[in-house]
Amino acid sequence: MTTRTWDKSRLPSRHVSVGPARAPHRSYYYAMGLGTREIEAPFVGVATCWNESAPCNTALMRQGHAVASGVKEAGATPREFCTITVTDGIAMGHEGMRSSLVSREVIADSVELSMRGHGYDALVGVAGCDKSLPGMMMAMLRLNVPSVFLYGGSILPGSHRGKQITVQEVFEAVGSHAAGRMDFAELCEIERHACPSDGACGGQFTANTMACVAEAIGLSLPLSSALPAPFLERDQYAVASGRAVVDLIERQLRPREICTRQAFINAAIVVAATGGSTNAALHLPAMAHEAGIEFTLRDVADAFRLTPWIADLKPGGQYVAKDMGEAGGMPMLLRALLDEGLIDGNCMTVTGRTLGENVEEVTWNPDQKVIRPVKNPLTADGGVVGLWGSLAPDGAMLKIAGLPSLTFRGPARVFDGEEAAFEAVSNQTYQRGEVLVIRYEGPKGGPGMREMLSTTAALYGQGTGGDVALITDGRFSGATRGMCIGHVGPEAQDGGPIALIEDGDIIAIDARAGTIELEVPADVLAERRKSWKPHKTMYTSGAIAKYAKLVGPAYLGAVTHEGAAGESFCYADI
Repeated sequence: MTTRTWDKSRLPSRHVSVGPARAPHRSYYYAMGLGTREIEAPFVGVATCWNESAPCNTALMRQGHAVASGVKEAGATPREFCTITVTDGIAMGHEGMRSSLVSREVIADSVELSMRGHGYDALVGVAGCDKSLPGMMMAMLRLNVPSVFLYGGSILPGSHRGKQITVQEVFEAVGSHAAGRMDFAELCEIERHACPSDGACGGQFTANTMACVAEAIGLSLPLSSALPAPFLERDQYAVASGRAVVDLIERQLRPREICTRQAFINAAIVVAATGGSTNAALHLPAMAHEAGIEFTLRDVADAFRLTPWIADLKPGGQYVAKDMGEAGGMPMLLRALLDEGLIDGNCMTVTGRTLGENVEEVTWNPDQKVIRPVKNPLTADGGVVGLWGSLAPDGAMLKIAGLPSLTFRGPARVFDGEEAAFEAVSNQTYQRGEVLVIRYEGPKGGPGMREMLSTTAALYGQGTGGDVALITDGRFSGATRGMCIGHVGPEAQDGGPIALIEDGDIIAIDARAGTIELEVPADVLAERRKSWKPHKTMYTSGAIAKYAKLVGPAYLGAVTHEGAAGESFCYADI
């Protein structure tokens, strides 16, 4: 263990560990086995989202302990604690999904409160599921103490009849079974073999997308996202993350100095280059909000529009996260983008070096097949695009990675909520060529802005995923593929145009032009609005009702407080 002499006069932990008045506080630390030297050192919060809800989270405690070892080795004092996770794979397709996006705020809030309440000086956050990654990084930016983020790692790919599979194929198999294209025995075989280990969903779904963001934005150590969760070698990155955060305390290098506006642009470019989840368009603005940076859906889409899709990852591509790591991971991808001038290498990172300096020794691996050269992309357009128009004045998001066609025009089929749409899809009572509209699923109207993977996967399982479009003011899973447009704003609950659509209205989508139009005259919509009323939900108390009262629009990140712009002081300076 490194022996260091620390001056705590400007660290938050002085309020719980220094001076005669803090003798009662110190007595608690002695009760937990700490010695005087450890109490005099900085306190580092090691927050994990460990639980037994899903395999995304089951390896996090092990890695949290390894982080703590690294903190001790570097001469500081780790304080481990846990927060919640709502895992989308379990919450999907029922009322539980209303808890998912709400959990992002609860994770950020609970980490903030534990850090504030106990006067911790720095933070290492370990997370492994969709909302826990942005939630943990939001807490880092909100507190602005020296921080390092560590992804818990992806799951190993499953195997079925000689092909790699993920949970995406299980959801799609449900649709195939419902359509009579797959017998029950094969469905059971797929479900047993799709998820063979600890770790987050294996494609470039939301968790892996946000893990890539963490490296691109500078909050994670280079290559720390690459190894799958069950690989014990991951613990070396955990130990290194613990050491790194202690170095950051000495430097007093804080998250808001790392996560600049340009760093957010870099992160958005990486999302598009990897064909990542549309949920990043929700999480990046929310993270920026915590740093006092205005970074809206429009800013995200502008970065997407100029970025080629170069990482051949599921769901639009062929490979999984394990393959990406073996191909060179994020350092290889960042080097490819940097060499073509698509990202800014001058942004600072938690290594104390710039992004460019971190990858300056990375050389291109011509034998790998996952990451394409920028000059030979899968598509010249980014894997994700923003859409605006008469149906979505505040914007909407579409993942185009793997889409055979970028335009669609057809009559609307309207559903007030996902359950009605899923029933229609399951019973195959929809028509090819229709635009399925699922509304009152926004942040307020849901409440909770549910994901629609069960419905979109069922369409693909029935073989009609390319023959219908689906739009919603809710969200889509990172595993969703097809002409599926989410985040439509303003949402129906706020009286957006999506609330006024009727069956048979013509909707036109042009992803290349970035437009989504409702072909209904303005006077007709004005007449319909006279009889429109907000949707009533069954959530009138509890966390979800509270969220619905506080949450803002999706294009600003669906945030629930004023962010850094509303601060009178920052916790790090308390």
